[in-house]
Amino acid sequence: MWEPRNPDFESVVRASFARQQHMATLGAELRHVSPGHVHISAPFSTAFTQQNGYWHAGAVASIADSASGYAAFSLAEAGTDVLAVEFKINLLAPARGESFVAEASVVRAGRTLIVCRAEVFGIVGSTRSHVATMLSTLIVR
Repeated sequence: MWEPRNPDFESVVRASFARQQHMATLGAELRHVSPGHVHISAPFSTAFTQQNGYWHAGAVASIADSASGYAAFSLAEAGTDVLAVEFKINLLAPARGESFVAEASVVRAGRTLIVCRAEVFGIVGSTRSHVATMLSTLIVR
């Protein structure tokens, strides 16, 4: 549906993701990149749990934020970058899973602002549980 403004969008997105130390710390991987769509997965680790043993909301928000940012970046012109200016996350259920995936899509791509939605799922075997929804706005710089 979306037409990338940079023909090298996928390699640019992947190179940028490779420089993100926070994602590396979470063990996150870029699983899917297409114009306006990015999926990022991360394994469960007790290093990122809260007091009840669930994956921390900060970790959930981190993969949703990065997936949204890269979905937006996939539509940005060559030589530009994007930064989050606002996001809202709804935590729908305790974040349980062997791994997690954030699936982000662009909702609207303007010249300066791009709005994205990300859905985060906890995965156990082949079962996916919806744990969070994020709506974010990113600025093209």
